[in-house]
Amino acid sequence: MPEKDKRILILGVGNILFTDEGFGVRVAEELEQKYVFSDNVTVLDGGTLGLKLMGPIMESDYLIIVDIVLNEGEPGEIFRLLGEDLNKACAFKNSLHQTDLLDTLAQCSIIGNVPDDVVLFGIEPVNYKDMSAALSPELEARLPQMEALVLEEVEAAGGSHTLRTDKNPATEKIYVPRDTSRNS
Repeated sequence: MPEKDKRILILGVGNILFTDEGFGVRVAEELEQKYVFSDNVTVLDGGTLGLKLMGPIMESDYLIIVDIVLNEGEPGEIFRLLGEDLNKACAFKNSLHQTDLLDTLAQCSIIGNVPDDVVLFGIEPVNYKDMSAALSPELEARLPQMEALVLEEVEAAGGSHTLRTDKNPATEKIYVPRDTSRNS
């Protein structure tokens, strides 16, 4: 399949009510607010939907997941994980959604339709247990770097993007804004 025909899904997952647990969703929100993507790219706030994400996942050819991972790294360290490394990173039970994500990918596989390419951009959290709509300052500072990595992956997969302007503002509403006042 030509690169430009690949259906690319950027899937930000997590729970925005538990500090860094919402990092993946916040990345998806930022991308949606700042960029217009080519028709073959979809940005999705997957929240903690688990098995309800099967449809969008099975309809994609290239899946880019953004989430927190416990990968024995330093807080704020970013990882690009594939294959078995992705499975190990998603297997921890300290998250409200991680096991669901593995189960969802497994169910898609059983049905016989998993994207050819699955990439997880994970970041080591600082705090994913306290209830807050704010990211930790360390992860807040990493948002631009993660956005850039995801955009590079989209381009490598055959997608494109342009910056939004006043003439093409985002139509997606953010219902629970980040509390960045806690990070100053």
